[in-house]
Amino acid sequence: MSRLGLALSLAGSLLLSGCMEATLSPTTDAALTPRDKQLLARAPYAEAQIPEQFQRHIVDFSRQEQPGTIIVDTDARFLYYVLPDGKAVRYGVAVGEEAMAFSGVATVGKLAEWPDWVPTADIQARLGPYPKRVPGGPANPLGARAIYLYEGNKDTLYRIHGTNQPEYIGQAISSGCIRMTNTDVADLYNRVQMGSTVVVLPPGQSVASTNANIFARRS
Repeated sequence: MSRLGLALSLAGSLLLSGCMEATLSPTTDAALTPRDKQLLARAPYAEAQIPEQFQRHIVDFSRQEQPGTIIVDTDARFLYYVLPDGKAVRYGVAVGEEAMAFSGVATVGKLAEWPDWVPTADIQARLGPYPKRVPGGPANPLGARAIYLYEGNKDTLYRIHGTNQPEYIGQAISSGCIRMTNTDVADLYNRVQMGSTVVVLPPGQSVASTNANIFARRS
């Protein structure tokens, strides 16, 4: 096989796998507080079986973002937290319609544990009626944690948050922003810092294609 053919073949493998190498990271409750465990013990939904590809992995990561950056890949239903030495934590997510309304670079402007939920007028019209404010807790659609994205001092209304519907991880759904399992969002919450950079890739772009292109150019 020619050098170019080998590069294209390997790049194709990267596109299928998302990254060159992925190691399943056993999900633990180490990031959960005693309050988390108490609330989740009486969650009003069944624990879902998440497909392995959307479970937490440590993966090779070839993009140029600095450690501590979050990358949201809406097309592939993955979220990456960049680690040092060319690695990242990859989480599976569910992508709601609100998640498609923003792409670009933002910063973490607010962090909340078991946040209240204030349904928008659109959500009330389509899916309501809901109370004007839903208290935080296991039945709340924002789940155990919420990470709020800002541009300067302006709230983009884009959130990364937990869920009370874990069965939808890995799928596109009708409402919400970027949903993670409550265990995964607690893990991410413990890693992220206020002011951290968040890169939301637009439709048609993915981390997998970026990694493949970088590898092909180097081969």
